[in-house]
Amino acid sequence: MFKSIRYKLIILYFLLVFIAMLIVGVFITDQFEKYHLNIVKDNLTYTANNVVRTMIKDVDLIENKDDIQENLIKSTISLGYEISIIEGDSYNIIASTNLDFVDKNAMDVLEKSVILSSLNNRVTEKDIQSENTDSYRIKHMAFSYKEDQSDNLDYIIYGRASLDSVYRTLSNSTVILLRATVIALLVTIVLGYLMAGSITVPINQLTMKALKMAKGDFRQRVTVKSDDEIGQLGSMFNYLTEKLDTTLLEISSEKSKLNAIIKHMEDGLVAIDGKGQIIHYNPSFLSMLNLREKDLTDKSYDKIIDDYSKDLEYGAILQKSISNSSENIIFENNKKRILKASPALFRDEAGRISGAIVVFQDITESQRLEDMRREFVANVSHELKTPITTIKSYSETLLCGALEDKELSKSFVEVIENEADRMSSLVKDLLQLSHMDYEKVVWEMHHLDLREIVTDSVRKLEVHFQNKNQRLNMQISDEAVPIYADRGKIQQVIINLLTNAIKYTPENGNIRISAQVVDKNAIFEVQDSGIGIPKEDIKRIFERFYRVDKGRSRAQGGTGLGLSIAHNIIKQHKGSIKVSSELEKGSVFTVYFPVDNSVDIL
Repeated sequence: MFKSIRYKLIILYFLLVFIAMLIVGVFITDQFEKYHLNIVKDNLTYTANNVVRTMIKDVDLIENKDDIQENLIKSTISLGYEISIIEGDSYNIIASTNLDFVDKNAMDVLEKSVILSSLNNRVTEKDIQSENTDSYRIKHMAFSYKEDQSDNLDYIIYGRASLDSVYRTLSNSTVILLRATVIALLVTIVLGYLMAGSITVPINQLTMKALKMAKGDFRQRVTVKSDDEIGQLGSMFNYLTEKLDTTLLEISSEKSKLNAIIKHMEDGLVAIDGKGQIIHYNPSFLSMLNLREKDLTDKSYDKIIDDYSKDLEYGAILQKSISNSSENIIFENNKKRILKASPALFRDEAGRISGAIVVFQDITESQRLEDMRREFVANVSHELKTPITTIKSYSETLLCGALEDKELSKSFVEVIENEADRMSSLVKDLLQLSHMDYEKVVWEMHHLDLREIVTDSVRKLEVHFQNKNQRLNMQISDEAVPIYADRGKIQQVIINLLTNAIKYTPENGNIRISAQVVDKNAIFEVQDSGIGIPKEDIKRIFERFYRVDKGRSRAQGGTGLGLSIAHNIIKQHKGSIKVSSELEKGSVFTVYFPVDNSVDIL
C-alpha cells in the first residue's frame, strides 16, 4: 500500500504540516512562557520598588517594625505574591505577608543563595521548584537597598510569586495547540488524499493502458481532461501509442522477411545474448550439429557447442574480439562433416557488447578436395619424381648407345622395371586410400582366427627373415583368437607391420610376434630391435607419406602409405593401434581388435 505514490504524497503532506505545527507550537509555547514570566518579574519589581520601598523609606526598621508589618498587610499586593522585609545587619525578617516568617532569620526560611547573590548584584531572581510536588515552580527575587552613600546594607526586600497560574495557562495553551495540530493533520490527510488522487488517478489509468500495451494491445488511448502536466503526459502517451503501433507493423513486416531468409538459408545460424543463452537459430544450425529442438531446452550455448569446439564458446568469441582476431574456426561434427564457423559480435546503441552471431558453413567437400589436391601435389610429386627421373636417365642412356652392351642394357632395364613397379605400387596404394576416403571399399567380413592369419603372413615373409638372418620369436596363443574381419585387409596390415620390422631391424636382430586374447580384445603385437622412432615423430607416423627419415626410407623402398592404409583398415574394423618406441632400441606395434564371440572357431 505504501508503495503507491498517493500514500507517499499524503505522508509527505502530513509530515510537512506536522513539522510546521510542531515548530509553531514550540515557538509559541516558548514565547508564551517568557512573556508571563516577565509579567511576574515586572510585578515583583514594581511591588518592591514602588509599594514596599515607599512604605519603609526613611523609616527606622527596628523601631517601627510593627507599623511596617501592619502597613504591609494592608498594602495592595497581588494574589499569590509574598513580600518579606529583611533587616540588613542581622538578616532578620522584620515584616512579611507570610506571618510565619516574622522575626525569623531570612537565611533559615528563605532561599539563602538568592539573598547572598543580591548583595553583589542588587537584584537577583531564581525560579525554584516547590517542595510540594503538586505545585509548579516559585519565582524568588531579592532587592538590596542602601539609602545613604555608605557601603552598609540597609534592608532587603524579598519577594516570592507562585508560577502555578503561568504554567497552568501554558499547559492549557499546549493542549489547545495539540488539538489544533490534530485537527490540522486530519484535514491535511483528507485534502492530501483528494489532491493526490487528482494526480495518481490519471497516472494509474496510464499505467493500466501501458500494461495492456505491454501485452501487445497497441490500440490503447487515454482521455485528456486538462492542459496541465498530467494532460500533456496523456497527450504524449496517445502520440506514442500511435507511432509505436505504426513502427511495430513495419518492424513485424521486416522481421517476417528476415525470418524467411534465415530459415531457408543453407548456412546454419545461431544468435546468442550477452549471458550466453541462445535467442535465435535456424533449421540448418540444428541439421549441421545433428541437434533437435528439445536438445536446446534449458541449455546454454556453451553447453551445446562445447562438444564440438571450445574455440566457439562465448567467452572465446569475446576474447578474440578483444584481441582483434577474426579468423574462422574449422571443426568436425559428430557426422564427420567439416564445418567452418564465423563468429561476430553485435552491440547495443550505447556500444556495449550485447551478444554474438555465429554462421556455420559445411565445407566438408571443398575441404576434402582441397586436402586431396594439396596432398597429391605435395606428396605424390615427391614419390614420382625419383623413379621418373631414374627411368628417364636410364632410357636416355640406352638410347645413346648403351643397348650395344647387353649386360649393361639388361641391368638398366631391370632398374627401369623396378622403378616402374615402385610407381605402380604407389598408384595402387593411392587408389586404395582413395577408395577408403570415399567409402568405396568392399569389405568381405568373415569369422576368422587371428592366429591363422598371423602364421600365414609369417610364412610368406619367411625368406626375408632368413635373408637378414633375423631371429623370430613366435608367441601365439594355444587357444583361438576369434575376430570378425576381412581376411585380405587384416593380412595386409600384418604383412605391412612385419615388413617394416624386417626392413628397419639390422641383420641378426630380434623380432617378436604375438597373438592372444586379453580381456575382450584380440591383440596382435610386433616388437623389433631396430632403429626405433624418435618420440616427436611417433604421433605422425600414420600420416600419409610421412617418413621419420625420408632419405633413408626411400633408399629402403616403400611409398610411405603403408602405415596410413593399415591405420584406416584397423579403424574400419573398430580396432586401434598403439606404438611405443625408443631410438636405437626398437619399436613395438600393438593392434587391438574386438573379440568375436558370435561363433566358436575350432
